[in-house]
Amino acid sequence: MTRTRVKERTEELTTEMNDDQKSAIRMLANDLHRLNQAVMRAVEAGLSVELQRTARHHAEGGYWGDLLMPIVVKQKGA
Repeated sequence: MTRTRVKERTEELTTEMNDDQKSAIRMLANDLHRLNQAVMRAVEAGLSVELQRTARHHAEGGYWGDLLMPIVVKQKGA
């Protein structure tokens, strides 16, 4: 899926969301941006980082979300 198509699909989905859902998705996007920056800083500091799903959170109505944990490896001699 191209970047433009992803943006279009996201915009389509957000028109179907209520205000609480839109707020939650904006917060998630901001936190993911900070997480990605933190991963890049760790990599630049000489670490390898893998994000692994450790659990799945479920809510009523069949909604779910993956919970993550970082696996960090320092290279020998680094």
